[in-house]
Amino acid sequence: MAGLALLLASGLHARTPNPIAGERIFNAAGGCGCHTAENGKPLSGGRPLKTPFGIYFSTNITPDPDTGIGGWSDADLLRAMREGIAPDGSHYFPVFPYTAFSKMTAEDVLHLKDYLFTLPAVQQSNRPHDVWFPFNLRFSAWGWKLVNFHPEPLLADVTRSKQWTRGRYLAEAVAHCGECHTPRNGMGALKADWHYAGSREGPEGEVAPNITPDAETGIGQWSKDDLTYLLETGMLPDGDFIGGLMSEAVEYYGQLPPEDRDAIAEYVLSLPPVQNHVRDPDDLNE
Repeated sequence: MAGLALLLASGLHARTPNPIAGERIFNAAGGCGCHTAENGKPLSGGRPLKTPFGIYFSTNITPDPDTGIGGWSDADLLRAMREGIAPDGSHYFPVFPYTAFSKMTAEDVLHLKDYLFTLPAVQQSNRPHDVWFPFNLRFSAWGWKLVNFHPEPLLADVTRSKQWTRGRYLAEAVAHCGECHTPRNGMGALKADWHYAGSREGPEGEVAPNITPDAETGIGQWSKDDLTYLLETGMLPDGDFIGGLMSEAVEYYGQLPPEDRDAIAEYVLSLPPVQNHVRDPDDLNE
């Protein structure tokens, strides 16, 4: 009921769909690439996400009414993305980054829904996760949330520019950069003191590099133009190109308005530098 109450209170129950704005959010989210399996149909789910707790499989987010989200209401999607609760009331495992999406505005969540509902529906049932006990039990997701999920809005910082504020919103909420680039503790929660400092256990077993502005182990020697150009083209300062999951995301970041990429770069380069040698930041192509 919380998601429905939020929807009604916001006045969005009588809203006009805006798939154009939703496509911009979709691109900022890296095209929701985790929901597309190798050689699979776009956004139909089934992509394996390797974690220390086992393998989770992404879900079908096409507008198919039976196996996707075609039967979801606005309130259903708001509750899923901002509270981590499925339409049937079950709790999502935190491999779904609702912890970041909880910072998104209701308007942007629903614009994203508008765009997703313009895409082809694919009938494909979700695969069951292959994770170890007790992480295979849904109530464990509820317990995890009790300990680790304390959603807070992104508070305004009057000392910062509008561009920085936009960049923080895109990076922290929509693009959920920290979900890959921040290491986790034994419970799978992000380590706050190591924000964006890289992780050796990133999604699909990839190493996520340190993207704090630390001069030795992060991207502190990069210029703002270096970072914005990477987000647009995937090219590193040394002329090589990134690989892995980030290369997939860049296909969509490159479709963002230039001011959004500039905003993300301004925010990321303003973060506190954290010395954490995961790998050379110029080796993102590995």
